[in-house]
Amino acid sequence: MRSLALAVPLLAALFTGEASAQTTLRMANWLPPSHPLMKDVMVPYAAAIEKATDGRVTVQILDAPLGPPPAHYDFAVNGVADITYGVHGYNPGRFKTVSIAEMPFLGDSAEDISVAYWRIYEKMLAAAGKAKDVHVLAVFTHGPGEIFTEGVDLSAEMPLQGTKIRVGGGIAGDVAAALGAAPVLAPSSKSYELLSGGVADGILFPFESVTFFKLDSLLDAGLTVPGGLYNTSFFVVMNKARWESLSDEDKAAIDQVSGEALARMAGSAWDAADAAGRDAMKGHITLSAATDAQVDAFTKALQPVIDAKLAEASSTGIDAKAALEALKAEIAAVAAE
Repeated sequence: MRSLALAVPLLAALFTGEASAQTTLRMANWLPPSHPLMKDVMVPYAAAIEKATDGRVTVQILDAPLGPPPAHYDFAVNGVADITYGVHGYNPGRFKTVSIAEMPFLGDSAEDISVAYWRIYEKMLAAAGKAKDVHVLAVFTHGPGEIFTEGVDLSAEMPLQGTKIRVGGGIAGDVAAALGAAPVLAPSSKSYELLSGGVADGILFPFESVTFFKLDSLLDAGLTVPGGLYNTSFFVVMNKARWESLSDEDKAAIDQVSGEALARMAGSAWDAADAAGRDAMKGHITLSAATDAQVDAFTKALQPVIDAKLAEASSTGIDAKAALEALKAEIAAVAAE
């Protein structure tokens, strides 16, 4: 009788486990928990997946990086992790179509740009992109990149002429060079070291990143440009085989909280972080808006960069100029919603 009493709950547990079998997806991570992209985007996204699937699918965000940020896309390709996120520009030359969303002067809201970007990505960019080896969960951008410097006169028509400016991947390096600076390519995490050591005179960054990486003590001036000088394209992707292993019900549920929904959440988080970063700069960094003469000079200097990026994107078979115009129109439409 005792063996039967033990067997009954065991069988019940087995049947219950089968009925409520869970799938755990491992998300690679390379940012600290306090970073806005983690605490305000990836953590809520993981929770949204669990809720949408009624607990059938959970996301385990790894505590320690599996490797450097540029390696994360391939972690999803090769199944080292199930889900990864990252910056397209950390793999130079690999993702040619995403430059459409990184162009200068696109807008002042990461949410507007990110939602519009996802819509245009689906319609015009996905088929020609390099992401056929993964399942794309979302693309989005951070807020507009601006100029921040130490000991540089930002009132000149071309104030970066002869300076050394730290940049990340993507179009930012081309922008800095076109404005007369020597680009210093390095990850965000190296920014403090470069500025404190005098290796760089300044940085191209969104507002959020200046204060998050504690650079406000190393910089004294900032110059804002209408629409920003550049944006950075981000991806969230999943291993293709892992995606295909999910049930149709779970795929549909995850789709509901991915794509435009995730792009909107990410963009909104960037906007909030930028606003907080800008407020935190008060008393440390003197901000000024670009003059009409500066905007004209920047526009003229950056047109060759835009043309080159459009040509590069067109080499994939898309109508890059049409995609850029469609993106601009969609950004305006999202802003008016």
